[in-house]
Amino acid sequence: MSSKKILIVGGTGYLGQHLLQEFTAIQDNLPYALSLALTCHTNPPPEPLLKAIPHALPFHVDLKTGNGFDDISINFGQPDVVVNCAALSVPRACEVDPTAAMAINVPSVLVKWLSSFSNGDSLLIHLSTDQVYEGTKSFYKEDDETLPVNVYGSSKVAAEQFISANYSNFAILRSSIIYGPQTVSPVPKSLPVQWMDSVLAKGEPMDFFHDEYRCPVYVKDLVTIIWTLTNKWISEGEPVQVLLNVGGPDRVSRVQMAEAVAHIRGYNLSLIKSVSSSTVNRGVKSPADISMDITRLIQTLNMSPTAYRDGVRLTLEAEFPSAS
Repeated sequence: MSSKKILIVGGTGYLGQHLLQEFTAIQDNLPYALSLALTCHTNPPPEPLLKAIPHALPFHVDLKTGNGFDDISINFGQPDVVVNCAALSVPRACEVDPTAAMAINVPSVLVKWLSSFSNGDSLLIHLSTDQVYEGTKSFYKEDDETLPVNVYGSSKVAAEQFISANYSNFAILRSSIIYGPQTVSPVPKSLPVQWMDSVLAKGEPMDFFHDEYRCPVYVKDLVTIIWTLTNKWISEGEPVQVLLNVGGPDRVSRVQMAEAVAHIRGYNLSLIKSVSSSTVNRGVKSPADISMDITRLIQTLNMSPTAYRDGVRLTLEAEFPSAS
């Protein structure tokens, strides 16, 4: 049986952990052996994650300098697929340190390392963001102009441009807000559905924006999208250069996101106070409406992403199994 190698860059993050768990779970049902590796910025990586994915090899890598990639070359070899989930993804942190944002979010050292092998023999799946769009209209298409309003979005546009100019086999996924169950090793950042549940559970009024719109994507749909691209490359070996909007089918505001949580958990809707985003200074400019047209995603991969309310229900059932 042939062996295929997948490297998850940023494997200790939210999406990275979900990918590693799912790829581990499906190994026995594949017509080829699957070898997994992950990069992490903590050394050693979290123990619960290592226990959940005992056969995956962890590597400590500095994405600014590239230190650690040689170790992967020696001890893992050339990967068939690299999924780049690593990013400085908190917009305010990017505003505070734009140099770090560009150094981490533009994967120049990763692409340079991949190019040390035969260019294009590895598929690079890179996670971008809906924040590359300006936010002045609804349902952006992939061919619409990218006019980011903050450093985070600008760094992601620069990443897309760098990959397109310097690598020949890639899929760039412009992801919306990712939501879903917590990871096996809980991530430090607050997760949107869990956070909304926790504040509404207190029974106190809470402000939510009514004038910022996104198309949140259920994490397990995103895992399916990445696996579909991975398996297609491994099975067919046809290089791609694809750019996809990756969101759910619903355009929702923060108010509507919170209302879905309240409906499912039985909280009083009067706790949700609708306010304008202009009433809060978050230290960073945020685009108003970056909802995305996902027609290309649906047609390219023949899939139907999970409706937001269904995804919220699945998330809360996973968090509170006794209540489902």
